Amino acid sequence: MQNLTEDPGNVTYNKSLSVIIKVCVVIPLFCFFLGCIAIMLHIFACHRQFLDTSRYILFAHMLINDTLQVLSSVLLFLFVMAQVKVALIYCVPLLFLSTTTFQNTPLILATMSLERYVAIFYPLQRPAAWRSDRIWAIILSLWLISSIFPIINYSIGKYDPSVSVLYTRVLCKVSTVNSSPVQVLFKAAVSILFFAVVAVIILFTYMRILLETRKLRQDRLSVNKAMHTVLLHGFQLLLSVLAFTSPITETLIVLHANWLPEDISFFNYFCFILIPRFLSPLIYGFRDQTLRSHIGKAFLCCSNRGRPCVRRKQCDRVFAF
Repeated sequence: MQNLTEDPGNVTYNKSLSVIIKVCVVIPLFCFFLGCIAIMLHIFACHRQFLDTSRYILFAHMLINDTLQVLSSVLLFLFVMAQVKVALIYCVPLLFLSTTTFQNTPLILATMSLERYVAIFYPLQRPAAWRSDRIWAIILSLWLISSIFPIINYSIGKYDPSVSVLYTRVLCKVSTVNSSPVQVLFKAAVSILFFAVVAVIILFTYMRILLETRKLRQDRLSVNKAMHTVLLHGFQLLLSVLAFTSPITETLIVLHANWLPEDISFFNYFCFILIPRFLSPLIYGFRDQTLRSHIGKAFLCCSNRGRPCVRRKQCDRVFAF
C-alpha cells in the first residue's frame, strides 16, 4: 500500500522551485519595463518641445506614476515571496504608495482625455489651467485626490493596542493593514467610484469629438488623431479595471483547476496588475509618431556602444534641438 502522505522535503522543494520561477518571470519583465520608461523620460528631459506641450507632460506624469506603482507592487511581491516581515512603520508607507498610484492612474487617463477635448474645441483660447506652464497645478490636484482616500481608509480601521508600529513585524500585504470589513467596503466603493467617473469622462469626450467632427473647422486629421487617442485611453482604463476581476478568476480557477492559493494570487497579480501597467504606457508611447522616432534613435544610439565615433555622431543627432 502506497504512502498517501507527501514527503515534507518534496513539499519544501516544490515551494522553493515555485518561488524561484515566479521571481524569474517577474524580475526580467520588470527590468525591461524600467529600461523603456527610463529611455522615454530621458527623451522628455533632453527635448524641450515635449515639456512645452501639455499632452506630453501628462504622459510623462503617467510614466512616473506607473513606475512608482510597479516598483512598490514588485517590492511587496518580493517581500511576500521571501516571507520577509517588516515593521508597520515601513509597511504602511509602501502600501500607501501602491494604493495611491493605483488610484491615480484612472485620474490621469481622464485628465489626458479632457486635454484632448480642450485642444480640439479650444485650440486658440485654451483655458489657463491647461497650458503647459500651468498643467502642474492639475497634476498636484490629482495626487491630492488620489492620496486622500487611502488616508481615510487607514484612519477608519481598528487596530490592536498591543501592536507596536515600530517593533511589530508583519508580512506586508494589503490584508494585514486593511483587515476590517469597513475598510474593505470603503476601498471597493472608492475604486468603483473612481473608475465609473473616469469611464463617463472618457465616453463624454469621445462622443463630443465624434458628434462635433463635421462642425469643426480644423484639420480632419487632427480630429481623427484625438478620437483615436481618447479610444486608447478607454482601452487603458479597461486594462486597469482588470485588477477588479480577480475574485471572478479565482472562482473559475478553483472550479476548473487544482491550484494552490499562492499560485492563484500570483496569476491574478501577474495578469491583472503587472501586465496592464507594463502595456499601458508602452502602447501609448510607441503609438505616438514623434516620440516613437526619438525612441528608435535612442535604441540605435545605445546599440552602437561598441563604435564610439558612430555612436557620438548619432547621439548628437538624437539629442539635438
